[in-house]
Amino acid sequence: MTRFKRITHLAAAAALSLASMAAAARADTVRITVSFYSAATGPYFEKMAAAFTAANPGHEVKIEVVNWPSLLQKLQTDIAGNANPDISIIGTRWLLDFVRDDLVEPLDGHMSADFRNRFIGTFLKPAEIKGKVYGLPIAASARALYYNKAMLTAAGMPDGPKTWDDVAAAAEKIKAAGGNGFGLMAKGTEVDVYWYYALWTHGGQVISPDGKAAFNTPAGVKSLAMYKSFLDRGLTQPGPTDYTREDLQNQFKQGRLGMVITAPFLINQINKEVPTLQYGIAPVPTGTNAATYAVTDSVVMFKNSKVKDTAWKFLDFLFSAGPRIEFTKSEGFLPTTKAEAADPYFTGNERLQTFVNLLPNAQFAPTITGWEDTAKAVTNALQSVYLGTATPEAALKKAEDIANQALGK
Repeated sequence: MTRFKRITHLAAAAALSLASMAAAARADTVRITVSFYSAATGPYFEKMAAAFTAANPGHEVKIEVVNWPSLLQKLQTDIAGNANPDISIIGTRWLLDFVRDDLVEPLDGHMSADFRNRFIGTFLKPAEIKGKVYGLPIAASARALYYNKAMLTAAGMPDGPKTWDDVAAAAEKIKAAGGNGFGLMAKGTEVDVYWYYALWTHGGQVISPDGKAAFNTPAGVKSLAMYKSFLDRGLTQPGPTDYTREDLQNQFKQGRLGMVITAPFLINQINKEVPTLQYGIAPVPTGTNAATYAVTDSVVMFKNSKVKDTAWKFLDFLFSAGPRIEFTKSEGFLPTTKAEAADPYFTGNERLQTFVNLLPNAQFAPTITGWEDTAKAVTNALQSVYLGTATPEAALKKAEDIANQALGK
């Protein structure tokens, strides 16, 4: 090689190197923290990140999967160290505290009218605070009662119980046959919610319109006394404070539990693990009225993100029809967008439609400061009653006082 050619070659290599460095400097890396929902969660988001990167050269998406019980603490620690991601899944019920602390970006300026119109309004509304949207509903569910068909048929209710009196009557017959009737959950996530089903269907509320604790009422005492009577009469599995939602779901899948209230994702689990299990899904039993719990998890964008435009572009991709349908089907959630709801997988799924039909009577966790502390106070009250260390009246009064302090009332 001549000296001239060597110089030309080196110059070209240097130019290429500089160009690569410049491209790297321009590249945006979007970091997203997602909650672990199932074994499908991580692979799904990695797949979406790869598809987005392939369609948008020069951009990168890094995925961090965190177990749900650790998610809030992890985010709080990262925020304190200025090491938080650009976008993250959060419980929508946490959102007001994030907004109050000026941590998250209002998304209205990023959303076109067409983008906003993708969503089912019921699920977009919980993340709207003072007229601004701060989160996008990535996951949604409601709650219904799963029942073992063989057990309930033998108890004379082949279509499942309709009322709480039906639950008690069926559980008595299941107990007489040597089984566990109604699953009573008192450990882990949503212990308080498991009691709200009874509270709401007896006409009670958790929070009053003026923001005070409202569960220490005749309806509250009656609904908690009902659960305690189920336990005392042996109509539930023994030792409910040892059972999480997952524990009860496992008992149900094993055919050892007649009834349990839980979310639509149990359908997918049964299909994969025990496809021969004969079961039905019915609305939450009624007392004086119908009710269920609906919940969303939201994706938020942090205000301190340096790559907001690219982060939004990734969110736009995640909330397009294909990625949404794939996510919701694989995780067993309810549709949050109109494209999902119109997909044959959802329109032709009778079991999922049971949950959808409950939405007009759904209660959402309120977006208020102090909600997590209120939930903890209620959980402690329930556990004390189930363990026999407090009466419903005393436990709810104590929880009410703690909740009102947390709520600033």
